[in-house]
Amino acid sequence: PGSPEYTIVNNPQVNIADFPMDKDGYYVIFNGNEKMQGWRGYGKDHIPARWSVEDGAIKFAGSGGGEAQTGEGGDLIFAHKFQNFVFEMEWKVSEGGNSGIFYLAQEVKKENGKYAPIYLSAPECQVLDNVKHPDAMLGKDGNRQSSSLYDMIPAKPQNQNPFGEWNKARIMVYKGTVVHGQNDANVVEYHLWTPQWTDMLQNSKFSAERWPIGFELLNNCGGAERKGYIGLQDHGDDVWYRNIRIKVME
Repeated sequence: PGSPEYTIVNNPQVNIADFPMDKDGYYVIFNGNEKMQGWRGYGKDHIPARWSVEDGAIKFAGSGGGEAQTGEGGDLIFAHKFQNFVFEMEWKVSEGGNSGIFYLAQEVKKENGKYAPIYLSAPECQVLDNVKHPDAMLGKDGNRQSSSLYDMIPAKPQNQNPFGEWNKARIMVYKGTVVHGQNDANVVEYHLWTPQWTDMLQNSKFSAERWPIGFELLNNCGGAERKGYIGLQDHGDDVWYRNIRIKVME
């Protein structure tokens, strides 16, 4: 799959049936376990050193360098591709912090053999300190604030708890309908693989003119099978994730 400019790589996946299921029918894919079973770096076969477990949460230790990822950093993915699902977790961010939750992500290699950034293939549910991080003021109408569909749809209502406090995130993907929930309220709804989705991409930083590979990958996100990875972003800032679970809806 792909074009001369890129290839979608099918690296080994874990078997979701190996993970415990809770009373609500969700697979628990992180419960505080030090080994972080099932997780690895995007485009890597190991967990980058800046990701660790602290007080029962996955922590990213920021370099302070923003998007300029350091060698021991990089984005983290759970190594199983999901199609229709409800994903839930809690997150908290440092003062002025920025991260994100990706879904339907692919591992994409460019012609030079290096991996393209994860955000070129995956929609992003923004994780941000809305008060202190400048991204909160950028974009349009708050569409870069927390739980927004990054650079496309603002989260409304914007009901974020401040930095250092836990926030609940819920992402549902079902046959193209996507809903972002934040702190028990639905804040974003949209529909993938529709003319409206293509229009949204064209009006964002991922337009065909500005970022042709990103436009092509996102317009067809999930690839032919309409499935992909969950990912957590290294944006250079400290961030924590815990109580991570996913319900598979076939």
